[in-house]
Amino acid sequence: MGREIEGLIFLVLFGLTIPVANWLASHVGTCMPYGPCVIWVAPGLKTASGVLMVGAALVLRDLVQRRLGVLVAAIAVFAAGAISAFLAPTALVIASTAAFLISEYADLAVYTSLERRRFVLAVLASSLVGLMIDSTLFLWLAYGSLEYLPGQIVGKTLMIVVSMPFVMWLNSRDERLGLGPA
Repeated sequence: MGREIEGLIFLVLFGLTIPVANWLASHVGTCMPYGPCVIWVAPGLKTASGVLMVGAALVLRDLVQRRLGVLVAAIAVFAAGAISAFLAPTALVIASTAAFLISEYADLAVYTSLERRRFVLAVLASSLVGLMIDSTLFLWLAYGSLEYLPGQIVGKTLMIVVSMPFVMWLNSRDERLGLGPA
């Protein structure tokens, strides 16, 4: 499969993660009055149900950049934020979009500085930076509370960890085929 086709697949998946995360946070799990719908992410640890999609988004953004370039990745971040405006309540959209844009651009900055030397490390480090910023900003802006912050961190980290074997495989394949970043 060619670089561009893979990039387009990653782009579509990335574009879907935030709207789906916003929908999940409003519809799936135990819905709290004036708060998110929550799910268990570890024993004794609940958080907003959209958390798993956001963890995937952090990794997918890096893969979009690897295949299609930094400009496409930057535009995709903005577009995904705009798409989410149609799928969630206004307060959730504002919080989600602000947190998403800031965290994804931080992710982009960390990833870009590392990608040419250490792709796997770049994905891991940038995703961890992005998850901390996204989790803190989203919860504070959407709910005025950091009550679910530990669950946000665990849930997003789980998705990043689950994705790492694929990232390592992709890196190995890219090296074997002589493919570098776009």
